[in-house]
Amino acid sequence: MGSRKRRYYDIFWICLCLFGLYWFTASFFLAKRSLAERSSCDEAATLLTEVLGLTLEEVRDLESSQILSSPSQERNGCWMDRKIDSLVILVVDALRFDFAYYNLPNSVGRRLKPEHEVREGSNRTQAKARLFQFVADPPTVTMQRLKALTTGGLPTFADISANMGGATVEEDSWMHQVVTIDGRNRGLSAHRARMGFVGDDTWEDLFPGFFAESYPYPSFNTRDLDTVDNGCLKHIFNMLSRIRTRASVTEDLEVIVVHFLGVDHVGHTYGPHNQHMDAKLKEMDGALSKILDRLDKSDSCHTTFIFGDHGMTEDGNHGGGTAEETHAALFVHSSPVCGESAEWDQLEETVSVSELVKEAQFSSIHQIDLVSTISMTLGLPIPYANLGSFVPALVPGEDVRRTTAALALNAAQIWRYFNVYSATANRLSGLDDLALKLKTAVDLYKDALREDKEAGISVEAYLRASSHFKVFLRECLDLGQRVWTRFDTLLA
Repeated sequence: MGSRKRRYYDIFWICLCLFGLYWFTASFFLAKRSLAERSSCDEAATLLTEVLGLTLEEVRDLESSQILSSPSQERNGCWMDRKIDSLVILVVDALRFDFAYYNLPNSVGRRLKPEHEVREGSNRTQAKARLFQFVADPPTVTMQRLKALTTGGLPTFADISANMGGATVEEDSWMHQVVTIDGRNRGLSAHRARMGFVGDDTWEDLFPGFFAESYPYPSFNTRDLDTVDNGCLKHIFNMLSRIRTRASVTEDLEVIVVHFLGVDHVGHTYGPHNQHMDAKLKEMDGALSKILDRLDKSDSCHTTFIFGDHGMTEDGNHGGGTAEETHAALFVHSSPVCGESAEWDQLEETVSVSELVKEAQFSSIHQIDLVSTISMTLGLPIPYANLGSFVPALVPGEDVRRTTAALALNAAQIWRYFNVYSATANRLSGLDDLALKLKTAVDLYKDALREDKEAGISVEAYLRASSHFKVFLRECLDLGQRVWTRFDTLLA
């Protein structure tokens, strides 16, 4: 009799442990399924009609006014025309916002001053530059940050284990779009665009074979403060001599990626406040200033993004979710010949909108927002699973009609992804509320298009539609964060 009770007792505890393990894994080990689908170059009209419900006549009007690119015309972009001739991405690993604001006077600080002129005595337009807080999702480790910055997705717990070993990105990304889409659809002279890279070898682990020119350096020796940075400086100016220009007829480099590691390694070794960090930031300031000076002398439109993939704590580490770790810097610089970007700071004054929409001023930008912005800037489709929101303030030459169209395409892309994911992977809750917000934005967009056709452009009408698309996009990101990045302790 006693052995039977003991057996029941053991079975009870085994079942309880199994239930506890299930509860723990279901609520703590967040998981997201990767979808194999990729955005295509010819689906802008399909997204607007089938996902947002615009009429064929409205889409044809957008194409005839050259707001949308059309397969039936000679194109300079997939969904929309490209805005720049080339893109330069300069990653300064662990560049906190305060580092950029206070410790880069020649590269960042000098260009933020309104009196800064590219060439003294020149009548050329000034270069455009802005500094933002660049907010990352935890975990704040390099591999997860680079995945997010190229796919527009959110990391999950399981991604942390992949940080110590190369994990190729299989999801759709703007990197994949650059190298696979026929370049002639985007105004290039070659079938395949070329990208160049130098720096942290994590990029080669994530995107093997993507770069036409590649100079990777090992990244795990945090005591080595200079090898990667010296390698970057050795190759960057040679690559800049082959950057794509407006007059390029050869296969020049359309995208250049440079990943400096010294600031991060100094932080790990000595912390953020010491003479080693002062020296490294001074070195970075001089290097970045020379790169920007070189780009400013060009007669073509180049956009440069200088940013940290994450920040660092006061003891020099990162990986968690504190403000010091998640708030990096983003410095955006467009060369002098690029057009002026839209004055989106006027949105609050022009239209009465909620506090949520004040993000349109973009003093703070979510890192994955860079993905849709890069895609639209280079004339690419937005990656299929992207959750980031297009940032008009980062795009040279953007006007209100094109910006609203870009936000509409962005909203359609995310809404399609949510519905496909919910139907084929895991059901997402909260889609009904999002559908109502999307319908409001689309109705306002239709009103703006109708008013534009009948009485001429109404900036206020387009801004109102844009603000509601921004609300929808923000709510989409919040849903994604609830599902994939916030631990559910109650298994709700």
